[in-house]
Amino acid sequence: MKHQTLNINLETCLLKWFDTHHRDLPWRKTRHPYQIWVSEVMLQQTTVAAVIPFFSRFLTAFPTIQALAAADEQQVLKLWEGLGYYRRARHLHAAAKQLVADHAGKLPDDPDVWAELPGVGRYILGAVLSQAFDRRLPIVEANSLRVLARLFGYRGDPREGEGKAWVWTAAESVLPQKRAGDFNQALMELGALVCTPTNPACHQCPLAATCVANRDGLQATIPPPKKQPAITDVSEVGIVIRRGKRILLCRRPSNAGRWQNMWEVPHAERVIGEELMASVVRVAKEFTGLTVEPGREVLTIRHGVTRYRITLVCVEAESVKGRFKSKFYAEAKWLNVSELSDYPVSSPQRKLMTELADTNRLF
Repeated sequence: MKHQTLNINLETCLLKWFDTHHRDLPWRKTRHPYQIWVSEVMLQQTTVAAVIPFFSRFLTAFPTIQALAAADEQQVLKLWEGLGYYRRARHLHAAAKQLVADHAGKLPDDPDVWAELPGVGRYILGAVLSQAFDRRLPIVEANSLRVLARLFGYRGDPREGEGKAWVWTAAESVLPQKRAGDFNQALMELGALVCTPTNPACHQCPLAATCVANRDGLQATIPPPKKQPAITDVSEVGIVIRRGKRILLCRRPSNAGRWQNMWEVPHAERVIGEELMASVVRVAKEFTGLTVEPGREVLTIRHGVTRYRITLVCVEAESVKGRFKSKFYAEAKWLNVSELSDYPVSSPQRKLMTELADTNRLF
């Protein structure tokens, strides 16, 4: 079905609905491009409820792009801790530095400038410029993709190949001449509140009368289910190496595959068939250069990273010989338990740090 065959004024219906039913979210109280940009980066692959407290804390710490550009990366990562997908934070920080250096800290109404910034793809570009400057630029994310596919009755997969090209064209075709940013927000809001993945509330939808999926009863099959990658189970050992009452915390390198420049107790994948305590001794020596005496198990943490389902068994160990030397970690520090909260760590590692904060457990 071609986009032009819609027989309803989408602009009037959707914007009217949005003006009445939109959620009162902190980033909707401003049209400042910096605040919109921060919110949109945080919202990528993260729920609205999870982002709200992070958004407020981040802007308190870095109220301007100049403040963000001047910050140390460790400060930025610490404020981002718990949001995940930390590459977003590093890109945001790098882009802020670039805008301060090349554009005097201005966030211009210029798609060409934004397209050159680290971490800015078509979605972020369209989201920021449409909301801050009313640029007639489309956005596509999970919610708006679902709304558009159902609205036009698109049977293919709009997440890839020809379908991906189709959905961006559809998103652009329905944009009004004015209030483009609000319209983009309305599409996403409709998908979040009404046109949900399962059991959509079609009776509450302002576009129900013209929606092909609603007309033909195809809501359950449009869009088709997302293809799920095969899950690989991974077993890891993490080592709480202590020297007296101090614990060794290591910083991952800037070229690490994930959690770049963040801190952690040394950990690595266990060899198949390797006994746990043998893994402790091997990993400690291989990643820190230290000879350790294994102690008791502290905590088992189960978490997922992309297509991996990871079981991390954390074991305490006493350093008995050697000095820190690693071909992997960029640096390391011996810290008191009370100091562990000062360093940015991943969510699984934060669970361990919280456990270690109960000093009666280990010491």
